[in-house]
Amino acid sequence: MSNGKSNTIATLPFETPVSEIDKQILAINQREDSNQYQSELEELLKTRNSLLGKLYENLTPWQTVQVARHQNRPQTVDYIRLICRDFRELHGDRHFGDDPAILTGFARIGSHKVMVIGHQKGKNTDERIKCHFGCAHPEGYRKALAKMKLAEKYRLPVVTFIDTPGAYPGLKAEERGQAEAIATNLKEMSRLKTPIVSVVIGEGGSGGALGLGVADRVAMLQYSWYSVISPEGCAAILWKIANEETNEAAASSLALTSKDNLKNGLIDAIIPEPEGGAHRDNNATALHVEKWIVDSLRDLERFNPQTLVHRRYEKFAEMGVHSQDSPVD
Repeated sequence: MSNGKSNTIATLPFETPVSEIDKQILAINQREDSNQYQSELEELLKTRNSLLGKLYENLTPWQTVQVARHQNRPQTVDYIRLICRDFRELHGDRHFGDDPAILTGFARIGSHKVMVIGHQKGKNTDERIKCHFGCAHPEGYRKALAKMKLAEKYRLPVVTFIDTPGAYPGLKAEERGQAEAIATNLKEMSRLKTPIVSVVIGEGGSGGALGLGVADRVAMLQYSWYSVISPEGCAAILWKIANEETNEAAASSLALTSKDNLKNGLIDAIIPEPEGGAHRDNNATALHVEKWIVDSLRDLERFNPQTLVHRRYEKFAEMGVHSQDSPVD
């Protein structure tokens, strides 16, 4: 993926029509006399791009979840490589150990010196097992908070990348204080005296996402999801079984898409993705993400630390507030 575009892209279930056209295009390109089929090739490409655009223009919530989980979707490490300069990774929580599911370090984004913190899922099977598929342990959230405090000390903005199905639910994580670690992050981030911007780059599941998501500005990539629970978890609770039908119903009920979250006032912006999703062009996606981060940090620079804290509190206090006129007798 040196050019930012994946050479082999796994096909999602709803993309089958596009994959069939891709096979025809590949077959023509592999022919020795492919130059003689340029008009057919151009027509196939035109049809393929039109079909891909229509598919992604009308994604269901459950299909959006599938896109957010695509194996080639760029992760925190990709955005660090593509938009950060002078990145220096920092390890450990100074309590228990180092959690590979959360990546932290100093970096430059545009003209801004920042502290970067993000979930990391891993690129291959070994990495994914090591990173617990992006599900952080308590030491991961304590590691993140320690680095946020370091950023506050040196008056550096904090940039977080959210991409997790949820915090790790295992026994050892609970014994080490998973709920307490996330709750502490929520409290401390709400009063951190430095700008915080967060981007949901893939999955934004439950408290595992919120542990990095109490920010002055929160954005979602166009085909990411952000919700109190995953569709499978919701389906298992409501219907006692998680399958294609119940997952689809749960995803539709949870209002987890970027459009739903923007409409409900839970995020501040939607960052557009290339046609066919971020996994089809990492570079283009990274440029959009970088622009939003730089613009947001530039805007937040005008507020003093105390004002930032006050505005951040007001922002989250207003979420979920509903007013209704009293009925007339």
